[in-house]
Amino acid sequence: MPLSSRHLLGLQGVPKEDIQLILDTATTFREVLERPIKKVPTLQGKTIVNLFYESSTRTRISFELAEKRLSADTVNFAVSTSSVKKGESLKDTIKNIEAMKIDMVVIRHAAAGTPLYLTKICNSNIINAGDGTHEHPTQALLDMYSIRERFGGLEGLKVCIVGDIAHSRVALSNIYGLKTMGAKVSVCGPSTMIPRNIEELGVDVIYDIDEAIQENDVLNVLRIQLERKAREYFPSIREYATYFGITKERLDKHGKDVLILHPGPINRGVEISSEVADGSDQIILTQVTNGVAVRMAVLYLLGTQN
Repeated sequence: MPLSSRHLLGLQGVPKEDIQLILDTATTFREVLERPIKKVPTLQGKTIVNLFYESSTRTRISFELAEKRLSADTVNFAVSTSSVKKGESLKDTIKNIEAMKIDMVVIRHAAAGTPLYLTKICNSNIINAGDGTHEHPTQALLDMYSIRERFGGLEGLKVCIVGDIAHSRVALSNIYGLKTMGAKVSVCGPSTMIPRNIEELGVDVIYDIDEAIQENDVLNVLRIQLERKAREYFPSIREYATYFGITKERLDKHGKDVLILHPGPINRGVEISSEVADGSDQIILTQVTNGVAVRMAVLYLLGTQN
C-alpha cells in the first residue's frame, strides 16, 4: 500500500498505517545496510535535491547516504555558495532548481511552514528535514524505529521527552508519532521550557527528572539549543545540569533499566553526562545508523508512488 500523501511535512495527522508502513519498510533497508554492497537500484534515475538553509551534520549526511544507497542522483544545495547570498528568494531558488527536472526536495529551513509552502509552488515530492520549531518528522520516525527495535513494539510504552520542549521540533514530531502508535508520552523540563497547554496534545507534564526516570521506560533527551538563546530560560547551564541532567548516579539511584535516546549533537555535561552518553543504557549511535534506513524507507515510499 502507498503512503496517503506524496509529501512528508510532519507527523501531525499522519495515519497509523503510514507510520507502520515506514517503520516496516525501514526494517528491510536496515538489512541492506548490513550487506557488503550497501546499495539497491530502487530510485535509479530519480534526482533529489538536499536544500539545507540551516547547518546540519547528521540529518544532511544521513539523507545523502540514504539517497545514494537507493541509487538516486543527489544534489547538495549550499546557501553559502548560492544565489541566496545575492538576495534570491526561496520561490525563485526552488523554481530554478525544479526547471532542471528534479523529482524530490529535502528541505531544512529556519522558518516554520517552509516545506508546506514548497508543496504549493512546485511539483516535486517534498520531505521536511526540520522547519523552525515546528516539526522534524524523520528524526521522530528514526527514534520510534529505534525504540521499537529494542522493545519489539510501541503500544503501551512510557516515553518521556526531556529538555527544551518549547523550542524543539524533535519533541513535537515525537509526541505526534508516539501518541499515534499507542505510546504513553510525557515531557519533562524547566517550567520555562514547557509550552502552555501542552497537555492538550495528550501528554503528561513532569517537572522532576527523578520522577521521569522512575515512571518511564524511555527517556528521549533533547539538546539544549544554546545557539537559540536557550540559556535565557534557566539561570545557568550548571543549574540545568544539576536539576535535569541525566547522569549515571541519577540512573543508578533508581535501580531500573531505562533506555536513553538523544537526537544529537550532545552537550556533554549539560543535558547528559559523558558516562551516560558512552554507557550501555543509551542507543545514540544506533539511532544514527537507523536514521539512514528510515530515510531510505521514506524516500523509497514517496519516490515510487508517482
